[in-house]
Amino acid sequence: MTADVPTILATSAFFRRGSHGPMSLRPGAIHYFAAELANARKAPKICVLTQATGDPESRIGAFYAAFAGSEFTMSHLQLFPMPNIEDIRAHILAQDIIWVDGGSVANLCAVWRVHGLDEILHEAWQAGVVMSGVSAGSICWHAGGSTDSYGLELRGFTEGLGWLPYSNGVHYDAEEQRRPKMHELISDGTLGDGYATDDGAGLVYRGTTLAEVVADREGPLGYELRRAADGSVTETALPTRVLP
Repeated sequence: MTADVPTILATSAFFRRGSHGPMSLRPGAIHYFAAELANARKAPKICVLTQATGDPESRIGAFYAAFAGSEFTMSHLQLFPMPNIEDIRAHILAQDIIWVDGGSVANLCAVWRVHGLDEILHEAWQAGVVMSGVSAGSICWHAGGSTDSYGLELRGFTEGLGWLPYSNGVHYDAEEQRRPKMHELISDGTLGDGYATDDGAGLVYRGTTLAEVVADREGPLGYELRRAADGSVTETALPTRVLP
């Protein structure tokens, strides 16, 4: 059960949070939507990648706890300190959904390339496995975006996988630097035209074309960002469908 066409769900949306601390989580509307995109509503197989934070066991464990008792069958692929799966390609290709957690997008893409995981993920994407993720797990599929990978001050990141030939801005309404930095980076040519998401929103790409913007609640939006000939940047709020 896979997507009808190569599909990416690039988001600033996360798990539903429980009442017992930051690692008390449940699958969010965005995860159920990813399963819908994968044509896998019944027992969807989701593999979580946490290389952007160095594969911490506490975080991986929290995700297993989040999916426990749900319709999802979760697995994980870690690369620190070494791969936990012998045949990575076979495992990735057997999934319905790949969910990439947030953190350092610069470290994430570098580690993937060292292990050849970028090529495996691309093959899986072409085969219909839905690629998805939040924050770094959103930027990574694009040409680049703004990132705190290098420090507290946001900088431009231009070493994304580039499957989607656009820039990508995440946490657009939630962090003070995000909106002005994306405008600055597009204006000066560091980044090309692209898209951004408020926290809770996600971009659905069919192939390399933006097909839809969704959100896990009322309020969050997606945006199109375009540079004019004079260097000014036009920001256009896009129609955003609220997920059930």
